[in-house]
Amino acid sequence: MSVSFGRKFLPTKIELIRIKRSLSVARSVYKILEDKREVLLKRLDELIEQAGAAREELWGPLLDAYRALFDSYLKLGSLTVESVAATIPKSTEVSLTLKRIIDVTVPALQFNEKSLNLGYGFADTNSALDEAFFAMRRVLPAILKAAEIENSIFRLASELERTQRLLNALEFIIIPQYEEAVRSITSTLDEREREDFVRLKKIKKVLELRKSRSGV
Repeated sequence: MSVSFGRKFLPTKIELIRIKRSLSVARSVYKILEDKREVLLKRLDELIEQAGAAREELWGPLLDAYRALFDSYLKLGSLTVESVAATIPKSTEVSLTLKRIIDVTVPALQFNEKSLNLGYGFADTNSALDEAFFAMRRVLPAILKAAEIENSIFRLASELERTQRLLNALEFIIIPQYEEAVRSITSTLDEREREDFVRLKKIKKVLELRKSRSGV
């Protein structure tokens, strides 16, 4: 399906057939995009609900982690805690795979627990710091899950916006242009047929008149 905006269509039967075929394709594409939009909206609603649940699931573990961290500050002092924190890697390994949701590619994140181990000794620390460390590590998969869901929401929303733009173009520009072209060409061809019919009648009368005169 192709459209040349602003072009003048040739008033021929072949052109009329071509435009009717393009109009049919445009309407079929519009129906497919409508169905896609409905599926996107439904999937977005599901993901938004999942995102809300994922955030709720974060609060408990995060609260436990920060409580444990606060407890370690109280028992060890800020200097010791910050000194130990400097030995902890600032990043960790996350495996990324791609999955598709309604023709949209979204990343799936998986936390590698082996990549984040204790990086300090036990001589100058206590169990409060260990608990803070492990509580923070336990909450990382939930953070990744929430991030994955929200990223999927953004990507599906972007695809929904693109789909809506295509629907608008089809509904308000492409399909009306084809419909107008069909009406215009059909009207022109009908007018030509009427003119040809009138012309043939006149020719027939002339021929009959000549025949009657030659027969006298």
